[in-house]
Amino acid sequence: MNHGDAAWMLTSSALVLLMTPALALFYSGMTKRKNTVNTIMSCVFTMGLSAVLWILVGFSLSFSGDLGGVTGNLRWAGMDFNTLSDSSYPPNTLIFAIFQMMFAVITPSLIVGAIVERMRFSSLFLFVAVWSFLVYFPMAHMVWGGGFLMKIGSVDFAGGNVVHITSGVSALILSIVLGKRKNYGKISYHPHNVPFVFLGAALLWFGWFGFNAGSAGAANALAAHAFMTTNTSAAAAMLSWIFIEKYKDGAPTLVGASTGLVVGLVAITPGSGFVPVWASLVIGALASPISYFFISVVKKRFGYDDALDVFGCHGIGGIWGGIATGLFAQSSINSSAKWNGLFFGSTELFLRQIAAIGVAIGFAVVGTLLATAIAKLVTKGLRVSEKEEAIGLDITEHGEPAYPAFNGMD
Repeated sequence: MNHGDAAWMLTSSALVLLMTPALALFYSGMTKRKNTVNTIMSCVFTMGLSAVLWILVGFSLSFSGDLGGVTGNLRWAGMDFNTLSDSSYPPNTLIFAIFQMMFAVITPSLIVGAIVERMRFSSLFLFVAVWSFLVYFPMAHMVWGGGFLMKIGSVDFAGGNVVHITSGVSALILSIVLGKRKNYGKISYHPHNVPFVFLGAALLWFGWFGFNAGSAGAANALAAHAFMTTNTSAAAAMLSWIFIEKYKDGAPTLVGASTGLVVGLVAITPGSGFVPVWASLVIGALASPISYFFISVVKKRFGYDDALDVFGCHGIGGIWGGIATGLFAQSSINSSAKWNGLFFGSTELFLRQIAAIGVAIGFAVVGTLLATAIAKLVTKGLRVSEKEEAIGLDITEHGEPAYPAFNGMD
């Protein structure tokens, strides 16, 4: 085992774990004061649940063996392999499992932003558990564990399909099934803590270097390349969002800048280790107007209550990133791409990227509907009551206000 690679991968794992509490801050800053604790709890409980599921069966179902191209087997259930010397995955199978575990932790947390302020915590807890089996583990296997999408030659460097499209589409479906917040469309919703929003976004940017550059699997030139494309896309998308807000509203906002940088990080994720650095400028610069359109036009047109725009940012950003990888990838950067992108003369990869996006969307829709039905059946309902929603979920679901001295109504 290369000790330098091991050190980088363990460091990257810690960076990715940090992204879940960062996401909790990012989301909670955009909710009402009375739902701050619930929003944070709804993100961070996956640090316990998803980690335990990963140890028990998740890693094995994702990365051991292959059953029909869709799932692994239970050969490694309970981490039943030689954790000190097994090198089925570099630099060491246990280190690889640790790194991948952090992805399994944060992915379901992303869904939370769509359903804040109205879903029962017990229902969400069960939903995440079931969803992990129906959506996350199969997608991780199909894309990275030797399954169907890997076999057809589609590529996803760090989770465009596995993380962002699945969570974004699932968030949309769950928000529709759950229904709108009580006063949605009647009152304006504003972030209660803008510094929280920026702090969360900044920590996400920091952690994303482990997310993408760590996906190189080693401390090498590809990791440095992914690091640079990641930063470049985030920077370009942030500037793009600022310009949009200045043109549309007359003034740029910190919430907008924070949202833009996150959209840029999402969009570059699948192609960070495949596209040239100049392409990451294009990917990031275009990610913001694409997501902004879905948030400001499509969402209003269809009237769904995706509270914190998870679908518009992660779902659409992930879809654009997968398409962009099919446009700009170069096999000379990463030989895992069997073909160059469409802009470099080949249609093969582009068509496979479109197919993979379709599979990810399909799995997310079906898996979310099934997980929702199971959670509803077991917990006797998904939503809190109107009275509980009015009081706030911090008190009704947790008995713990975020701001004990605050007596306001929001």
